[in-house]
Amino acid sequence: MSEFRLEAPFQPAGDQPEAIAELIRGLQRGEHAQTLMGVTGSGKTFTMANIIQTMQRPTLVMSHNKTLAAQLFSEFKQFFPHNAVTYFVSYYDYYQPEAYIPQRDIYIEKDASVNQEIDRLRLATTSALVSRRDVIVVASVSSIYGLGSPEDYKRMAFSLHRDQIFDRDEMLAKLVDIQYERNDVAPESGNFRARGDCVEIYPSYEEFAFRIEFWGDTVEQISIIHPLSGEVLQRLDEVAIYPAKHFVLPQDRIDDAVGKIRRELATQLEHFKKEGKILEAQRLSARTRYDLEMLQQVGYCPGVENYSQPLSGRAPGEAPDTLFSFFPDDYLLFVDESHVTVPQIRGMQTADRNRKKTLVEHGFRLPSAMDNRPLTFDEWQAKVNQVIYVSATPGPFELEQTHGKFVEQIIRPTGLLDPEIEVIPASEVEAGKSAVSPLASPGQIPHLIGQVQERAAKGERVLVTTLTKRLAEDLSDFFTKKGIRCKWLHSELDAFERVQLLRELREGAFDVLIGVNLLREGLDLPEVSLVAILDADKEGFLRSETSLMQTIGRSARNVHAKVLLYADKMTEAMKNAITETYRRRELQKKYNEEHGITPQTIRKNIHRGIEQEAEAYLKANAAVGRTDTEKIVTEEYIGELEAEMMEAASALEFERAAAIRDRLEQIRDQIGKKVSEVSVERKKPGGRKGRKRK
Repeated sequence: MSEFRLEAPFQPAGDQPEAIAELIRGLQRGEHAQTLMGVTGSGKTFTMANIIQTMQRPTLVMSHNKTLAAQLFSEFKQFFPHNAVTYFVSYYDYYQPEAYIPQRDIYIEKDASVNQEIDRLRLATTSALVSRRDVIVVASVSSIYGLGSPEDYKRMAFSLHRDQIFDRDEMLAKLVDIQYERNDVAPESGNFRARGDCVEIYPSYEEFAFRIEFWGDTVEQISIIHPLSGEVLQRLDEVAIYPAKHFVLPQDRIDDAVGKIRRELATQLEHFKKEGKILEAQRLSARTRYDLEMLQQVGYCPGVENYSQPLSGRAPGEAPDTLFSFFPDDYLLFVDESHVTVPQIRGMQTADRNRKKTLVEHGFRLPSAMDNRPLTFDEWQAKVNQVIYVSATPGPFELEQTHGKFVEQIIRPTGLLDPEIEVIPASEVEAGKSAVSPLASPGQIPHLIGQVQERAAKGERVLVTTLTKRLAEDLSDFFTKKGIRCKWLHSELDAFERVQLLRELREGAFDVLIGVNLLREGLDLPEVSLVAILDADKEGFLRSETSLMQTIGRSARNVHAKVLLYADKMTEAMKNAITETYRRRELQKKYNEEHGITPQTIRKNIHRGIEQEAEAYLKANAAVGRTDTEKIVTEEYIGELEAEMMEAASALEFERAAAIRDRLEQIRDQIGKKVSEVSVERKKPGGRKGRKRK
């Protein structure tokens, strides 16, 4: 059995050793939940890696969005190069859920586009979980959505070994049963090719293919081959072939489900007729009978996931199988940025249920479609074995679970201190000269201009947070007229544009970025030395203690870090945030003095834009031995855009979802042009030859 082998060019430092030891002791004592309160830049990922190395358990790391999940995936890949580190996020490039708007009598059919590369990584996750224990899965909250049964998945898989007696035609039939398609001309992922006594299988979960060579009914040779060139990379004694899809069912299960669906249909039609809903009854009857015919003939129908409850054999209302079902009972869970991730998990099921309830009431779906859903929050908790919540600002739920106790990690290995905080009373600053909005105290702006100009002269960057989008735009225009290089950022910009802005800020294309609530979790901007929070005393979500702490942390990667709070009064949230920041700062300063550490600003490479990354992505696809990290670089940027589109669709904001979809198609078209260029280049004399891959 393979073991986790952590490889890093450094050892735990600061208070990492104490945090690691304390959390491990808690796990060994059998504590169900623990909380790691780690400040920005303290190396929380390395702490998690050391715990995994010691505990030697399959591990799930949950994050609240694709981009942060991709960053964690990349880091864990570097720490554990010899183990299975996988990436499990939503695989939709575009997703428009099925919906009905009764007020306008509008039915919207489901429309989706699956990203094949992300689908491969999801399948790689489940195949790794059923075949080995040294697995780290970095996942988004999509991990709480329904997935095929792990029992069916394992039962439908089959293995081959050298000198085994196995009829070739029987093997081809098995491949079809587990949803592989035959393609003898240009096979791709999820296909197989049969030529004489040689069968080549292109698994949906691998980057390579398997070649099975027969002598009569005997398996003579098993090889790993390169999918483009056909070159033999390795000889094997045995191989396991897992299904090409997560939802795979034997024929007897489908036959049994068809009977259940027919009985449910009869019951629901009778219910509609009693209520006088003739149109709904006719609609449901036509749709369901068509789906049943498709299931019986081809084993599949559009929207088959809506029949997951009868197909899986679950009782009505029973929790669906999810990624959690593939983990062994002793797995370890980390919830990253738990103050955001936990509320996101809590809210997933409600929106999904409301949309499906409308479909059922109006005859578009059977009541069992309600069981095609994510886990409820209680069901998710029931599936948690041992969990460590990780956040710089743990929420009430995490602290309640750990009885108010937490493990601190506040000493940064780089020696950086939490920033200095200065409260600027607007009434005491020269006022009235430059009010750009009635929502801002006029005295804030002249003082801020001087601070910004001072930082810009040193080549440093500034973040400014406002309470409204309008103020962010007005203030940006005002600064620009004053000769300050400035841009605004808020939710009306799509994810692609936000990433571009952040990259340009780091590169020095401008000096000041003004935003509302987007300058918080996940931003790693070492060039930022000043954060200014306008109207810090206006109590509410945007100026809560958690929001203030997260915003303050954005400057914690620069040695000259400073935070300005513009306020006329000291709120409880401000007081708590300042007190906690200075408590940490004093501990960090004392540690540095005792160990002779001089703080240094973090140096970090700047990611290139989406166009350059897309080109690198395509070249990596065409190269032998490309890595998972290279393949998802482009997806890190596009992922945020996809998440926005899905969120808009789930909220029935279909015009906004369509606009985001069009933006995605624009980006995909740009990538498509580069695909063509790469393809043409490879066809030139002397160029590389082989099958073009998606």
